[in-house]
Amino acid sequence: MLARWIAALWPRLRRLPRKAAVALGAPGPDQPARPDRLWRAMLVVLPLALFAALVMPQVTLVMTPSIEAYAVRKSPGPILRGDYVMFTLHHPIAGPKPVSVTKHALCLPGDRLTMFETPSPLMPNSRDGHYYCNGQLLGVSLPQAHNGLKLTHLQWSGIIPAGMAYVGSTHPRGFDSRYFGLLPITSLVRMERIL
Repeated sequence: MLARWIAALWPRLRRLPRKAAVALGAPGPDQPARPDRLWRAMLVVLPLALFAALVMPQVTLVMTPSIEAYAVRKSPGPILRGDYVMFTLHHPIAGPKPVSVTKHALCLPGDRLTMFETPSPLMPNSRDGHYYCNGQLLGVSLPQAHNGLKLTHLQWSGIIPAGMAYVGSTHPRGFDSRYFGLLPITSLVRMERIL
């Protein structure tokens, strides 16, 4: 078995010097290498690779249609109403493992969050929660997720306590504080949109 594997590998090893010559800039497999072409290519490739290595770890791609951003990065400063915020979500709807989620900070400490319920037009014997911050509609809950999982919505109204925030988006199917409630501001990271 090992002997057959080595025998099959030998032709590839014999072609390796020719492939290396082409990779180093030779015009063809039987031509000598031209390292000057390699160095010119490296002058282009290395700065791009360095840029990607330094910048890409700072960028987070947003994988949800509920936010109008495709890429965000951390932005220092206090969280204000409307800011993008990132947090770790632990919830059955998100799956078995925690996920990073980006939303907007929509209702902050001292704001009045008002919730009232109406019968759901989407599912018999269910109720939808309507959420307002200082009188402005934030969103309406749904009785079930897109996968059919029953959703329970936040049953709370009042002044947002110190250190807490309501997060969400304008997307009607967004999974946000309508379902998992207020979050501690200390668990939120302020972000800014870059794309």
